[in-house]
Amino acid sequence: MSTTTHADVLILGGGLVGATLALALAKHGLTGVVVDPADPAVTLAPGFDGRASAIASASGRMLEAIGLGARLAGLGQPIASIRVSDGLAPGRLDFTPDADDGALGVMYENRALRRAIHAAMGEAGVDLRMRTAAVAVERGEHGVTATLDDGAVVRAPLLVAAEGRNSPTRAAAGINVARWKYDDAAIVGAFHHARPHEGVAYEIFYPAGPFALLPLVGDADGHRSAIVWTVAARDAAGMLKLSDRAFLHEAEKRMGGLLGALSGASPRVSWPLGFHLASRITAERLALVGDAAHGIHPIAGQGLNLGLRDVAALTEVLVEGKRTGLDLGDAALLARYQRWRALDTGAIAAATDGLARLFGIPGRTASAVRRLGLAAVNAVDPLKRAFMAEARGEAGELPALLRGALV
Repeated sequence: MSTTTHADVLILGGGLVGATLALALAKHGLTGVVVDPADPAVTLAPGFDGRASAIASASGRMLEAIGLGARLAGLGQPIASIRVSDGLAPGRLDFTPDADDGALGVMYENRALRRAIHAAMGEAGVDLRMRTAAVAVERGEHGVTATLDDGAVVRAPLLVAAEGRNSPTRAAAGINVARWKYDDAAIVGAFHHARPHEGVAYEIFYPAGPFALLPLVGDADGHRSAIVWTVAARDAAGMLKLSDRAFLHEAEKRMGGLLGALSGASPRVSWPLGFHLASRITAERLALVGDAAHGIHPIAGQGLNLGLRDVAALTEVLVEGKRTGLDLGDAALLARYQRWRALDTGAIAAATDGLARLFGIPGRTASAVRRLGLAAVNAVDPLKRAFMAEARGEAGELPALLRGALV
């Protein structure tokens, strides 16, 4: 006999964005059921799987506000500054905040984030259904009903799709998506290096794509950094097949000796790069968050942060709606979420796409123009501060959580 669970929100997808949303809602007294087909033995296993993320300072304040501060203490490497250059040619752009402004963000291994969030979800009593999928979902005038593959039924006034870029829920809702491929792939991993990184993140642009070095917390074997290396899609398989020694040799050449000799390569993963942006992020009793709503080039490390900003805005809209007695699937609430996120998401998506195309133009003339532009930005302090505000996630109208406060 099937069981029926009633909740405030049904979340399909328990990755970093979906899980953070469930925790944020629970922190405000809203109940959620999270359904995710992933195996926790894989996603929460100890050890580094090659993936790491830069959590912008505003996003970090939200994680602190929803109770993750103690769990993440000591696991992240603060980003003290960002250095941007066109290849290894002279001339660069340095983003270094004032001493009293704090770090630009913090680098975490993705698995450390997942483990901390899932532990906090358990403590908060979030109803998490792993290794489970929804086989039928009905959205109607009076609510959402989902039948799971174990026969259980979940009813809620609102469905949130956090299933990633190929969201079946988004497709079923008939939401159009603008998308294209870059014919590039990202190689992601980490390694040790001889020289300390001093909390500096490097973004080195080559015609084939950006080469990012991101500082990680060191371990018993020494200094560590993560890498996001954009290569032509046709070269990705060959890069993964390289021996660790050959891979590190190629990486050292791209770095120009910035961090000294490299060693101890982590597992490497690769994925094709593309752009997608949903024409709308709401439908009847439905909200999209994270990659279900948007997917951008990793050129500025803003992908996960965009999803966390979705979480902060949607949480505020739903919490305030609950307090005023509104149905959480009310069209007016969803319209507010749509308006709040549209401008920020569109601006970041357009900016990252433009940067990827601009720095991908080959030739000495294009490189000289880019270096001139970097030097100009470096010389104009208000412009640099505007860029740093975007990097921190502090531009525009911030939800309470991104300011470090509960709603």
